[in-house]
Amino acid sequence: MAITISPKSLRFSRKGAASRAMLWWGGAAVLAVATITGVQLLAQIEGDRGIAPLANSQDIQVNGISVDVTAKTGAQARIDGWKLAEKEAWKKLGGPDMPVESIDAMVTSVVIGQEQVGPKRYIATLGVIFDKAKAGQYVGAGAGSGPRSAPLLLIPVLDSGGVRQVFEVRGPWQRAWAEFQAAASPVDYVRPTGSGGESLILTAGQTSRRSRLWWRTVLGQFDASDVVMPVARLERQWPGGPIKGTFTARYGPDNKFLGGFTMDAASEQDLPRMLEQAVTRVDGLYRDALATGELRPDPSINAGGEALDRAFAELREKLMPKGEAPVVVPTPIPVIRTEDVSGAPVETVTVQFATPDAAAVDAALAAVRGVPGVQGAATVSLAIGGTSVMRVTVSGGGERLTGALRGQGWKVSGGGTSLRISR
Repeated sequence: MAITISPKSLRFSRKGAASRAMLWWGGAAVLAVATITGVQLLAQIEGDRGIAPLANSQDIQVNGISVDVTAKTGAQARIDGWKLAEKEAWKKLGGPDMPVESIDAMVTSVVIGQEQVGPKRYIATLGVIFDKAKAGQYVGAGAGSGPRSAPLLLIPVLDSGGVRQVFEVRGPWQRAWAEFQAAASPVDYVRPTGSGGESLILTAGQTSRRSRLWWRTVLGQFDASDVVMPVARLERQWPGGPIKGTFTARYGPDNKFLGGFTMDAASEQDLPRMLEQAVTRVDGLYRDALATGELRPDPSINAGGEALDRAFAELREKLMPKGEAPVVVPTPIPVIRTEDVSGAPVETVTVQFATPDAAAVDAALAAVRGVPGVQGAATVSLAIGGTSVMRVTVSGGGERLTGALRGQGWKVSGGGTSLRISR
């Protein structure tokens, strides 16, 4: 778009001409900045970055079985190749030794990826699908009497070339987990596609967060109880050369380490094969943790206000100087007013308050809880020496809470559902 400024529009005084010119160029600059900013914001969520995972069907599918078989005819070589693929797929699932005929009876279909049929030779890459009702008693979640996990959010982190990423681009580690047949595992993986706003929420930086309130919000969006974070670190010796992979299995808001291992790929073409095997081994680490009772949802994620208060109380005891008597600050006596709050609407108000020491936390909580109509008050963020935050459920909303606290001698700023109090 071209912008034309007529010379006639500038035939005024020097002051007026300068002001008008500044107005034109300022408007053009604002328009350009707004356009660039809008494009950048859209670029963060648009693009070809999501990989839809395989559906967790009632069947057990094994992909990537390579066969090379010779026989008297091409048709016979093809049949022998399929039977060999079924046997290799069964072995890959960790099934017990069985005749080929018994394995074939549990197969529902054979998926052809690539195949070449010659006069006496058959070369193909195949996938084998087993009926879970028949094969589940030998392999997968149905084998034995082991437990099944709660829904666990899967965040696959790829560390390659000094950059850590999850869903920002289509990565090979994300693809390997998307193609993993999770129905064969007792671990209930919740696998996001990584498209749209998911790439902004589920990042490599998210794995280092410790806030239970933040994790509760994220997990609630995916109906998950906890989180698992398999990490793959790829080190390329030279472009197109061997690749060393270091894989670790982590879980929980505290990014707890469960186990790890290393694998090697001969080249970039061999990388998908290595990552596919790595996914299976990482899943084995999570299976072992589930069997030993270590892979359990963190109870602090869904803990209520009372549990958080107990945790903050323990933190205050640890922060108090040992060997010295604590400074006793007189707790203000709340002014109880006889007023009817039964018909007032109930609102949730966020209150910020300065906490130079542990006693200030108790004083603020006592003052707020003493206000008529307060149904609950709990700290959601504690910062000794800074500003803490509490969430208050009160009949009548922030206006009633503001008036009552000012009557107790507190200074109250802000309004609505967000207040700040101080002495």
